[in-house]
Amino acid sequence: METGHNPDVLDCIANLSNDEVFTPPRLANAMLDLLPQALFQDPDATFLDPCCKSGVFLREIAKRLLAGLQPAIPDLQARLDHILQKQLFGLAITTLTAITARRTLYCSKNADGKYALSRFPTPEGNILLPNTQHLWERGKCRLCGVSQDALRGERGREGAGGSV
Repeated sequence: METGHNPDVLDCIANLSNDEVFTPPRLANAMLDLLPQALFQDPDATFLDPCCKSGVFLREIAKRLLAGLQPAIPDLQARLDHILQKQLFGLAITTLTAITARRTLYCSKNADGKYALSRFPTPEGNILLPNTQHLWERGKCRLCGVSQDALRGERGREGAGGSV
C-alpha cells in the first residue's frame, strides 16, 4: 500500500538516539529563515558549518543559493559548481559524520567521486575532518563528546590511527 509519503532521510537520522544530536531539516530551515534572505542571492557570501554531522544546514543553504543565484548564474552546473566549491564549507566531528555530510551535500561519499554533483580535486571537498587530539574525561572527550568505546569501534572498522 503506497502512502505517497517520502520522508527526508535527514528527518529520520535526527530522531536516532546516540551521543550526537542531528538537526532536523525543519529546524535548520527555521534558523535560516531568520537570516536576511538577500544573503542567498550573493555569489560572494560564504557559509561554514563548524560542527557538521548530517550536512543538513549546508544542504538547505545550497537549496536557497540554487534558487537565489539563478539570475546571476543561469547555467545549473556552473551554479552548482560555484556554490559547492566557493560558498559552502564544513568541519565534521567524526569520520562517519564527514562521510554523511559529504553524501548529503555532494550526493557522493567522496567529493571527487564519479557521481558527485560537483568535482573536487580531493575526496574531502570542502567538508574537512580536522586531525585533533581528544581530551578524555570519564570515558568521553571534553572537546567533541565522543566516547572512548565508540571511537575504538570506529577505528577498528577503518584502521584509523591515534587521533581523529
